[in-house]
Parts: sequence; structure tokens; C-alpha cells
Amino acid sequence: MARYALTDIHGCLKTFQMMVEEILRLQPNDHLYLLGDYINKGPDSQGVLDYIFSLQRQGYQLTCLRGNHDQLLLDAVDQGEQAVWLTPEDKQKTLENFGVGQFSQIPAQYLSFVRNLPVLVVLEDYVLVHAGLDFSLPNLLATENYTLMNIKRMQPSAQKLSGRTLVHGHLPVPKATIEKAVKKKKAAINLDAGCVYYKNEEFGQLCGFNLDTWQLYWLPNQDTPYFIKVK
Repeated sequence: MARYALTDIHGCLKTFQMMVEEILRLQPNDHLYLLGDYINKGPDSQGVLDYIFSLQRQGYQLTCLRGNHDQLLLDAVDQGEQAVWLTPEDKQKTLENFGVGQFSQIPAQYLSFVRNLPVLVVLEDYVLVHAGLDFSLPNLLATENYTLMNIKRMQPSAQKLSGRTLVHGHLPVPKATIEKAVKKKKAAINLDAGCVYYKNEEFGQLCGFNLDTWQLYWLPNQDTPYFIKVK
């Protein structure tokens, strides 16, 4: 049994599928932790969620967390589309992915999936979250949900993590930054290698991480071409 983590798929279905099936070669007794942002920006948001559902139906062990982009679906439905800060192009692309004209028309199974996603998972040796923790708090686990999904600046404290390693995504960083963090066994490791931003030479990779061996797995974006602004 192996435990893997990856994050920020952003609609890049082909890349995600190849990572799972050909790079990680996921087995039913392995455990895959997905740290959020399955949708928006990339070419096939619905396809990514359908693939997750397919893996679950086949008996694969997945723990899926909620990212800020996943939360946007709920915000659009619960608060109205004016609550969504996506660019018009990104908004239209996501709606077309799901074959609908507005967010409230997205089929219930997808909204229910997102609504039931946890925002924080604490393991014996790891804290898993989409964006990060508020290290100014005496109790890290009291971090508010919005912060868990959106924070961009942290000052990680190994002492406050009590021997655990924080693994997250949310803010794209170059491959070398991730490799350095893993090599130095830093208190916090950001796995977001900016897969969806294939036009930016610093990014454009999906990064997998073995939580047991600390091995990194890399796969360049396989979904190109599609419209995306250079990050």
C-alpha cells in the first residue's frame, strides 16, 4: 500500500488520468489524496469529476479535499453568479465544460460532491489542505475554512505542526521549488506545479508525491492546446 497526494488539476483530465494510471500506477489498496481545485481554467472540469467518480466506483481509495475553485461552484449557486470572481472567459469555459448556461444548472451530483468535501485532513504524520494554515493561531486546526482554501502567505512552524508535515497546493511554484522543499524536508510542501499554465515555462506540470517515501512524480501537461492566460 502506498499513499499519494496531488493537487490543482484544474480540468486537465488527460494529465490527471495519465498520472494516476501510467505514472503512479494506482492500485486499489493505495490511497490517493487530492488536495482540491479540480475545476476551472482547464479544458474538461466535468471530465475530471467524472473520472474521480469512476475511480471511486471501481473501489479505489480516494480522499478529496475542497479547493477555492471548487468552492466557487457553491458560491455561484448559493449566492448568485456575481459572487464568482472568474474572468468571463474562464466562467464561460467552465459552464461549457458542464454543458449548461449557468452555474445553478450544473447537475446535482457534482454540486453534492463538492458540498461534502472536507477542507482539512489530519493524518498521524501529515496535515493536508488546499491552501494552508494560519500559523498565527495557537491552534492551527482552528484555521477558518476560507483561509484553509485561500491563504497565500504562511510562516510554517514545525513546532506548531507537532511533528506533522503540511502538504498543500493553491499557489503555483516552479518544479525546482518543490524539489528543494522535499529535499530539505521542510515543514510545509506546496505540490502545485501549475499544471494548467502550460504556456508558462516555469509551470505546466502535474506533481505527484508519495507520502511514505517522499518521492516526487512529474508529468508535463498532456491536455494542450487550450486557451489559458500566461500566469
